[in-house]
Amino acid sequence: MAPADTVGLGRVLARPEYYHLQISLVRIRRDAQGLAHLARPVRYRVRPREYFYPASTVKLAAATLALEKLERLQATTSGLSADSPMRTDSAFIGQTCAVRDPSAANGRPSLGHYLRKMLLVSDNDAFNRLYEFVGPQELNGGLHRLGLRRARLVHRLSVGDGEPGWRHTNPVRFFADTAETQLLLAQPAAYWAAPMPPARVQPGSMFVGNAHLDGAGQLLAQPLDLSQKNVFSLPDLQRLLQAVVLPETVPSGQRPRLTPASYARLCEALSQLPPQSLSPHYDSLAYPSTYAKFLLGGGGEVRLPPGVRIYNKIGQAYGFLVDNAYVVDAAHGVEFLLAAVLYVNADGVLNDDQYDYESIGLPFLRELGRRVYEAELRRATKY
Repeated sequence: MAPADTVGLGRVLARPEYYHLQISLVRIRRDAQGLAHLARPVRYRVRPREYFYPASTVKLAAATLALEKLERLQATTSGLSADSPMRTDSAFIGQTCAVRDPSAANGRPSLGHYLRKMLLVSDNDAFNRLYEFVGPQELNGGLHRLGLRRARLVHRLSVGDGEPGWRHTNPVRFFADTAETQLLLAQPAAYWAAPMPPARVQPGSMFVGNAHLDGAGQLLAQPLDLSQKNVFSLPDLQRLLQAVVLPETVPSGQRPRLTPASYARLCEALSQLPPQSLSPHYDSLAYPSTYAKFLLGGGGEVRLPPGVRIYNKIGQAYGFLVDNAYVVDAAHGVEFLLAAVLYVNADGVLNDDQYDYESIGLPFLRELGRRVYEAELRRATKY
């Protein structure tokens, strides 16, 4: 009898349209000088105009652009850093404040602590705080500057953010001390009045499913309209990750404007496993080592092969599963970028929390990652 993972892999590959499957692989080889050379992407059913909900994969963009903004502000604000205590207040209906953070060693929020929570375990509130700090105008302008033309960020996560709330961002202040006796920077509340950036996808693809539960829990026999949601094509997700982990391989004008220290901060948070983190601390039972590693790890089901390190950001919502990963096994000369998305929702109902993540989606991504890794092991070079 074939292993269950192999059966799951075959089931999805037999009906790629049904599962909205897209896969993009970029092989990487190093020369004798250690320079990375990226092969032309190998793509399976990649359709940039076919919409999928990017879910938490957008958090890498928010983290990157938040560090960019922080570095710009540091040029005119002495003492400001990613670890400066950060206070978020409210100024519009639906906004919330953030003054304390029990997971931080000093009990206070900071941009750097939010970034780690967001990338280590995909914390939604941490994303929302960085969304409010950067703001939709700078977020979308930054995406465009990085060459990501099929990407937009237009709402917070998991708080029902829509018109006009997503346009309003909270006032934010940074302090030199936890007692808030020395103010470093005060950013007022803001409003972005420009038209929502275009989605640049097939409009019909943004209506998902056959039915959905509304906010009151009533079943509506019609697809869920995601036309006002965040957007990211799979190639753009992969391109963003490449720009963060291998900036030297991207044209200079499309690289994040970050110092080496900020690149290192991002890469550490992308690759570190939850049990390895001291601040914040995560219980290994609730957050196993591969909790946020879908490719190869299956979302906590198995350990990574010895020596393998994965820099990635996952997404999971509305039946979509996404992983955007950079996989490295330095000892064996293996290095590649792999991104994949699939939709697993057999009953066609959205917002009912009855998705096929554990039975179909995560086993598929785990096996896909394993197959690609083993194939690359056989192709590995000495550099």
